[in-house]
Amino acid sequence: MEGAGSTHLDDRARGTRLRGRSEDMTTRPVRGDEIAEIDEAAVASYLAATPEFFDRHAQLLAKIRLPDARGGASTVSLLERQVEVLRERNRQLERKVKDFVDVARENDALGARVLAMARRLISAPDPAAAVTAIEAALREEFGAGQSVLVLTAGQAPEGIAENRFLRVVPAELPALRTFENLFNAGKPRCGQLRDSQREFLFGADAATVGSVALVPLGDKGSLGLLACGSHDTQRFNPTMSTDFLAHIGDLIATALARD
Repeated sequence: MEGAGSTHLDDRARGTRLRGRSEDMTTRPVRGDEIAEIDEAAVASYLAATPEFFDRHAQLLAKIRLPDARGGASTVSLLERQVEVLRERNRQLERKVKDFVDVARENDALGARVLAMARRLISAPDPAAAVTAIEAALREEFGAGQSVLVLTAGQAPEGIAENRFLRVVPAELPALRTFENLFNAGKPRCGQLRDSQREFLFGADAATVGSVALVPLGDKGSLGLLACGSHDTQRFNPTMSTDFLAHIGDLIATALARD
């Protein structure tokens, strides 16, 4: 009996000591050896689930010090950190808005150039004049001086003479068949080409071409393709939008199909 009684007394005593420690920890600084026992996840979970904690301990807000986000050994108050976080969010929003505005302006400019090209093609009295207008528009409106228009024999309008810009080749030409994936996709593609493809398109100037925009003409490239080259390896990159290139391809195909 004495043993049993002693056990109950010990339990009560232990409970008293545990409660005393718990209550004491809310009112006094935590020692270093006690910090090691604290689970960060538990603290974070508790604070997230107890938003009124800092209402009861408002004095802690003024005492909390955080590492300065700018680096170094200095610290800043919680309020200063919050202000800096808000400033950074504001800067990010400003950058996003600027990016949107820049893209909108660029699209407006591209739209105006495509419209100018359309006017040139509408004014062309025949396919031969349309080819001349296409080359001039690419060079003057889009700054694409290294361009070549490859048309397939049998699909190309009659009476068009080949020149530095225009080439007419058999549809079954092996070099043209290397663009089969482009034709099957039926949409423009930007990036870099194999050496053999660059040489086929640009001839002696192939070594100076860093990137290329390819535009299939007609249904699955039945009419041929337009290739615009640039010295800059990033000017025509795979991530860029090709919507306006598709519009240009439609304009060219329509202009060349006119009687």
